This record gives sequence, structure tokens and C-alpha cells, in this order.
Amino acid sequence: MESLKIEDYMNHRPVFFKGSESVVEAVERLLQSQTTGGPVIDINRNIIGFISEQDCIKAMLSSSYHSGESSKNVADVMKTDVLTKKPYESILELADEMSGTKPKTYPVVDDDNRLIGCINRINVLKALDMHLHSIYEQGTRFV
Repeated sequence: MESLKIEDYMNHRPVFFKGSESVVEAVERLLQSQTTGGPVIDINRNIIGFISEQDCIKAMLSSSYHSGESSKNVADVMKTDVLTKKPYESILELADEMSGTKPKTYPVVDDDNRLIGCINRINVLKALDMHLHSIYEQGTRFV
């Protein structure tokens, strides 16, 4: 299982934001891509934040209570304490982390901390499922 690496199962074309988008625009992109959140990056693709469905719900709910208030930008509501992963890290270790209360999605960064993808719980489940199926198939060949 240790040979299962994040880079083999991550989304290499993740939804990401620049921070200047409105929350409404972010929601539209999240809905279109069917993702639960995305990293916010600077001009060099360095992670500066993460915006989730939960952040968007809070911002939109707040806007609905304060009708005249202008729409907030992604940078106004994003989280700035972002946990990231490296592409060569183990799926098994990530699965163990995700079994707790860690994020549902992790940005994947290269050794220069630039965004290269994202990995989420569905990606991890697929990796584990494929691995377990291959073990089962190998076991039945020897019977």
C-alpha cells in the first residue's frame, strides 16, 4: 500500500481561485465542477488560502441577512491556514489522516510549494478500492 502515491490519484486540473472572484462566482465554479472547495493561489501558483462550500454558505447567508451589503470576495472569506500534500506522499498515510476530522480536500504542491493538483476523499477511496480489488484478484489466482 505504501507504493500508492498521491500523484497517481490526484486531480491534475483542480478548480482554483485567485481571491478576487466574488463568492457568487466561486459558488458557480464549485457547483459546475462538483467540488467541495478549492485552493486560492497567487500569481506564482503559491497557496494563499482555501475556500470551501462551508465558507461560501456562511458568506451567502450573511449577505442574505444584510441585503444591501456588497458581495464578498473569495479573499474575504477564505481560510489561510491550509494543509497541503506533496505528490510523492503515501495514499495510505493520507487516508489515515482523512479518517479523522481533517479537510475533505488537500491542495497538492511541488517542492517549491506551487499548486500542481488536489486530492480529495473520493480520490483516496478510489485508490484504496482499486488496491483492495487487485489484492483480491491476486489472491484468487493462487487458489
